[in-house]
Amino acid sequence: MKIKNYLNIALILVALLPLSCNNSTENQEAAETTEIAAPDPSQARAEIEAVETAWAEAINTKNLEAMMELYADDAVSMPNDAPTLVGKEAIRAYQEKDFASTQREGTISFETMDVFPMGDQVLEVGKSTFQHASGNKSTTGSYMALFEKRDGKYVCIREIYNEDQKEE
Repeated sequence: MKIKNYLNIALILVALLPLSCNNSTENQEAAETTEIAAPDPSQARAEIEAVETAWAEAINTKNLEAMMELYADDAVSMPNDAPTLVGKEAIRAYQEKDFASTQREGTISFETMDVFPMGDQVLEVGKSTFQHASGNKSTTGSYMALFEKRDGKYVCIREIYNEDQKEE
């Protein structure tokens, strides 16, 4: 009697095996169709360049509120020759001092060199040019910024930037 029960159990398991394989295949196909579509690199670049234009305008007009809208609340910034800034309020305090500095009189522009879209994030590599108010001197630099799309727009979540080596 015991052998017959084991045999019945084995037959039931063998009969159910194809069903479990089909279910696994269906689950795998469902998972594949729910993957996030790769972002269009040219669209991501255009959106990031628009953010950089807004960024330059905010800096050039010393519009702190407009600049802060470009950062996520949990952003981290690693500025040139300064400690790491964690959070939007720390970045705000740093920028207030920077805007008040007479050494920062002039205009800045950004050039996007490359973008690397990754799902809802885009890593940007670029360079900056700061034209001093006197007009006879400019400073260049480089940066990397990681943007994340939140509420339909890209905001900066991580950035690092520096000025190129200064002439002696």
